[in-house]
Amino acid sequence: MRADRLLSLLLLLQNRGRMTAPELAAELEVSVRTVYRDIEALGASGVPVCADRGPAGGYRLMDGYRTRLTGLTDAEADSLFLAGAPGAARELGLGAVLATAQLKLEAALPAALADRARRIQERFHLDAPAWFRDADPVPRLATVARAVWEQRALDVHYRRWHGEGRRTLHPLGLVLKGGIWYVVARAGEAIRTYRISRLVTAETTGEPFERPDGFDLAGYWAESARRLEAALYRGTARLRISPRARKLLPMHFGAAGTRALEAAGPPDDEGWAVVEMAVEGEAVAVGDLLRLGTEAEVLGPPELRAAVARTATALARRYADTS
Repeated sequence: MRADRLLSLLLLLQNRGRMTAPELAAELEVSVRTVYRDIEALGASGVPVCADRGPAGGYRLMDGYRTRLTGLTDAEADSLFLAGAPGAARELGLGAVLATAQLKLEAALPAALADRARRIQERFHLDAPAWFRDADPVPRLATVARAVWEQRALDVHYRRWHGEGRRTLHPLGLVLKGGIWYVVARAGEAIRTYRISRLVTAETTGEPFERPDGFDLAGYWAESARRLEAALYRGTARLRISPRARKLLPMHFGAAGTRALEAAGPPDDEGWAVVEMAVEGEAVAVGDLLRLGTEAEVLGPPELRAAVARTATALARRYADTS
């Protein structure tokens, strides 16, 4: 473990030039005292580390020195596919491994390409979680990820909407969607999706399993998402919306709101337009549509209009009572 850290320290100095002890400690996730000991160890091994004192001081390698110890370990190579999602790598327990792999790649690149790679990293950042929502707690994620990688069965205890259950899963893959982790797994003869934050316990059985022939994780997920959308959006609401509501529809309803706007009728003299938008069941649709407030009117179907009217009337009565 210390050898890996010494190599990471060496590559940091080679790739980034002069760095202070606190900066190195933050990158390596160790104490400043540990950095001092590691610097001494590098010097004792023959690496020409120079210490510059003063406000602009720090540690650097002697001019012209470069290491060629840049080979990737198996774990580092495996982690590179998460290079664009460092948060996901940390949740999978691969944060330090990914950082070392990136340093080795940077060290192996010619100077011009290394500078270009650093500029890209400075200018582009991927933030996977959705806005204004805490990430799911996923204490079982590392266990599930290991079982996926090693093709080992999992015994899980999980929470469902209508209770709890226990099951043995053959985990086939992990999916990160909108900041939420899912495991796609075979349970018996069926392949299903489980939200990892709802796993109360997860333990590997040690039993290996065979993946289904031709299973395509990306293809399964795309089809699963299509089926979920079709199951959720079971109705269509006819709405009359204001100019302001045209801006709110994509924000509140996502793709369904965008599609409704694309097929909207021409606006009237006041700028209001009629749209038809896919909605969930009545109970959910009423709450969703009321988020638009007075910027929208439900024209149909009659049952949905009546349900919105009943809710609005009940709200008016509640807020009319000032006592």
